[in-house]
Amino acid sequence: MRRTKTQRVLWTAFWFGLGGATCPALALEPITFEVAGGDEDVESALRGASLLLAAQAEGTDNDQDLFATARADYGRLLGALYAMGHYSGVIAIGIDGREVASIPLLDTPSNIRKITLRVDPGPAFKFSKARVAPLAEGTELPDGYAVGETAKSEVISAAAGAAVDGWRAAGHAKAAVAGQDLLADHDKATMSADLALNAGPRLRFGPLRVTGQDRMELRRIIKIAGLPEGAQYDPEELEDAAERLRRTGIFRSVALVEDEAITAPDQLGITAKLVEEKPRRFGFGVEAASSEGARVSGYWLHRNLLGGGERLKVDAEVAQIGAQDSGMDYSLGVTLDRPATLSADTTATAFFRIGREDEEDYVQDFAEAGLGFTHYVSREMTARVAVEYSRFWVKYPSEEINFSSLALPVGINWDKRNSKTDATEGFYIDAEIAPFLGFDTTDSGLLLSFDGRAYKGFGKDDRVTIAGRLQAKGTLGASIDNLPPDYLFYSGGGGTVRGQAYQSLGFTSSTTGRDSGGTGFIGASLEVRTKVTNSIGVVGFADYGQISSDGLFGGDTLDHAGAGLGLRYATGFGPIRLDIGVPVSGEDKKPQVYIGIGQSF
Repeated sequence: MRRTKTQRVLWTAFWFGLGGATCPALALEPITFEVAGGDEDVESALRGASLLLAAQAEGTDNDQDLFATARADYGRLLGALYAMGHYSGVIAIGIDGREVASIPLLDTPSNIRKITLRVDPGPAFKFSKARVAPLAEGTELPDGYAVGETAKSEVISAAAGAAVDGWRAAGHAKAAVAGQDLLADHDKATMSADLALNAGPRLRFGPLRVTGQDRMELRRIIKIAGLPEGAQYDPEELEDAAERLRRTGIFRSVALVEDEAITAPDQLGITAKLVEEKPRRFGFGVEAASSEGARVSGYWLHRNLLGGGERLKVDAEVAQIGAQDSGMDYSLGVTLDRPATLSADTTATAFFRIGREDEEDYVQDFAEAGLGFTHYVSREMTARVAVEYSRFWVKYPSEEINFSSLALPVGINWDKRNSKTDATEGFYIDAEIAPFLGFDTTDSGLLLSFDGRAYKGFGKDDRVTIAGRLQAKGTLGASIDNLPPDYLFYSGGGGTVRGQAYQSLGFTSSTTGRDSGGTGFIGASLEVRTKVTNSIGVVGFADYGQISSDGLFGGDTLDHAGAGLGLRYATGFGPIRLDIGVPVSGEDKKPQVYIGIGQSF
């Protein structure tokens, strides 16, 4: 059929339209980002602040999302410039040649192909005036808040915060910035900053009110918090009270909120807003080593046994399952903790424990009981004292001996690690001295122990961490032949020297002919931990151990060493650990394998 001229034109237009409709949209080009001036620090900060660059990294290609993000980027980049003291910067953001700020909100560009960001930071402004008044005695302002220094907005905010905190620390809980006079001189590139404070009255703590408690007794919550009603307001006291409530483990959430209004004449009411955890909890752990066998442990915990914050814990352990040279060990223990005993920062602990140890040199049944107190000196440091009675029924290959002792351990723990399961910075120290009185065939003496650990990370995100550990244990003033196995020390295995068989280093008594541990142990370990990815790490380690037969260093001494490599797989509850160690010195020749949860130390 012949088509008319009009029909041919319409038919051609239809096919061109169809082709245009089915032609794919052009892809978005990489975002162009330019910063004038050549300051690498400024450019790095702006790139880190840009929402558009973040959206590009995430693969965002929706036109509406990109347009909205571009509009928001003005404020984001301007804030980054102010933070670095650049108050005359010029920001230009373009979409396909159009300035984003000039595009109407209802005219969202379609099929965005090109986005450009160009920033001229301008000069860094200097403080021509840096004043804040009045200040509480002893207030320290940031070093950068001074005439001639770069007038960073974050420094001005920090100065205001420090001034307010200074008054709050002096008891003025309602201190606040009453006025600010900030004047930028663009011709001279200077900033005049004058902050005025209103200290408000000095206040005292009012009664502590509590909301959200269910099973916990109100009077015990108030006692555990230990907020000193009637004492001068102190923000550190407030945070300490919140920390005391948190460390009970009873509450999922703790918030101490100050009243908006002052209660006449000078009291500030505080409300503890709490959310309780479920009262019961259980957990378990598994470790394994080629010579030591497997270790399975578990516990059941009641967080609030009698409604006063009492914590009951029942724990059990079966160890040396499938061990090469010894039988199976097991233990069962019960511990009851009561916070806020004697003082708000003192926890009382009573415990009872029984078990059996089937070692190559002996088989031992034991029972232990004790009562002690732990005092929280600070959030990183605790001190402890206890009275403990121990009874041991020991079977040696040639004889059976019963040992018993009454000990008074006094110790301190100082934990400055940035993580308890995978530290990269800080240190950990635990030291204890325990005089003990022996009964029957047991000697009296002094038991010492020290465990020190240090960590140092290097590189971006601490990709490499060097970790070191020093252990020392000693029993002084007692004979090696008249002490229970728990007061003697072996070396070898996962907790001492990896690569050496479990408890492979010990003595043979010249008097009794018994094989036993020594009265002294010194151990040192060094690890280099490297993150290959965020989840996988590689560890190189070296361990050394020495035991002595008289005191910590005296008499005969024996030593050995081990080294090896390990893998770590990061999880939410700590890294899963696999270590393979080989002997470096000593009689053992076989490599040893260790599997567990958490770093070795």
